[in-house]
Amino acid sequence: MQTIRWGIAGPGRIAANVARDLVAVGGTELVAVGSRSAERAEAFAAEHGAARAHGSYRALVDDGGVDAIYIATPHPQHADLAVAALEAGKAVLVEKTFTATLAGAWRVVDTARRHGVFAMEAMWTRFQPAVVRAREIYEAGEIGEVRAVQADLGTVRDVDPADRLFNAELGGGALLDLAVYPVSFAQMVLGGSPSRVHAVGRLETTGVDAENALVMAWEDGRFATAQTSFHSPSPGQARIFGSTGWIDVLPRFHHPTTIVVHRSPDDPGERLELPPTGAGYSHEIVEVNSCLRAGRTESAVMPLDDTLAVQGVLAEAADQLGLSFSEAALAL
Repeated sequence: MQTIRWGIAGPGRIAANVARDLVAVGGTELVAVGSRSAERAEAFAAEHGAARAHGSYRALVDDGGVDAIYIATPHPQHADLAVAALEAGKAVLVEKTFTATLAGAWRVVDTARRHGVFAMEAMWTRFQPAVVRAREIYEAGEIGEVRAVQADLGTVRDVDPADRLFNAELGGGALLDLAVYPVSFAQMVLGGSPSRVHAVGRLETTGVDAENALVMAWEDGRFATAQTSFHSPSPGQARIFGSTGWIDVLPRFHHPTTIVVHRSPDDPGERLELPPTGAGYSHEIVEVNSCLRAGRTESAVMPLDDTLAVQGVLAEAADQLGLSFSEAALAL
């Protein structure tokens, strides 16, 4: 089995969780870490067993011993970094939200397709065993025709202008950090792109959104609702409604362990326990590795067209909420 050699760009908290799962996947090796801080790169590499620590993203991109790069920098830095990696022939797994803008997403996708290099959004939710099973169930028609999706994701954060979550220049706000999950979940279930998006919300004094609610409508009458907040805790549950039954994806739906399937209105429900491996990131790593070994440039589970559809919804919602995001000109 071909060993896939990975590099990580942006040695932060999520990257550390991914690194721990990555090294546990067979046929996978973490070989390099890149950061604009050589000290941070060296500390991360030492902690997670990477052979090389690079004090610039350019050095990581140019590392000839790297096959794929996981990009975990702030959202506005994703586009420049992904494009540079793709142009260097490196596959990329780009943390969600994929980019800060729809134009940035198109730039990455066009680059990947033009060069024939693999790219995928790191939407781990789609690869969780419980979500995979839910998808099998509704696609088999066990709850009838799927008509709607509902999801919420809320937490409580103290407003801190120095925190990335409340910094517009770093892509902060509930829309890009939280709403991407229910929007991507709805897009997975209902497919394509909604014909209409209606967004309401509240802005922070720092210029990002504190909370929002989205209604997405498809041409054929199907719809989805999403609610996210930095100031209101919510269970983090999703529900898929069919014409004869429904599926509850129990909290928290973006990395669940349990689904309950109701195949009719009077069905008490079948409870299925399907925990992820490790912290849950290994499943998307397995997908990337499998695609690279097979010579595929896109994932069938998280295709680039789905990412573009999600980015389109987020862009429309941002416009309606009065938010303005931009891609960072990243000095590699």
